Amino acid sequence: MIKKFLKRLPIGGLIPLLTCFLVNDFVYFILRIFMEDAYHYDMTTFLDEKIPFIPGWVSIYFICYIFWVVNYLLIASRGKEHLYRFVTADLLSRIICGVFFILLPTTNVRPEITGNGLWENLMRFLYAVDPPTNLFPSIHCLTSWFCYIGIRGQKGISRAYQVFSLVFTVLICLSTQFTKQHYLVDVIGGIVLAQVCYSLSMKFNWYKPIMKFFECINNKVWRHNYL
Repeated sequence: MIKKFLKRLPIGGLIPLLTCFLVNDFVYFILRIFMEDAYHYDMTTFLDEKIPFIPGWVSIYFICYIFWVVNYLLIASRGKEHLYRFVTADLLSRIICGVFFILLPTTNVRPEITGNGLWENLMRFLYAVDPPTNLFPSIHCLTSWFCYIGIRGQKGISRAYQVFSLVFTVLICLSTQFTKQHYLVDVIGGIVLAQVCYSLSMKFNWYKPIMKFFECINNKVWRHNYL
């Protein structure tokens, strides 16, 4: 499967995917700076308080970045229309996330980390580099759900890997809970938003102007579409 993937990897899909990455970073990191002094809502429920803090789950939380890269590239190799429908859904979801981050800034109360083991130190690092803001909806869960539904039912991607992607997506969502990075409502919000944006993009032809825009760029950069 890896050899087939490398052969089908479209150079023309790199710029659209890079754009998704940059838009994601702007929404998540830059808006955080602008909203730093705003009042942030705590959406804790009694169910959140019953979920234990388990530092070892930070391993899944970090490994997911590799999962995202692999699956986004796999999605880009599924053909031009599928790629641009996916990119459209991805960009739409980040715009909506940005609206939530501005109109409904959220935060949570993180647990005290005791111990000096590997997982505890990784949790300290995570908490240091990722402040408890921009929680709803969870971009971690949103992106992971995109990674699954983007390859679901796609020919050329083995059934086993599709099942793995679903299982790993569930594990990522669980990791956001056991590391206390997110609350339950954040997970639900991320998954629902990803699914709605993806379904809308698959149903309507919103992707066409986006495809035309990126194809113009690809023709200038690569002097060929490659998709």
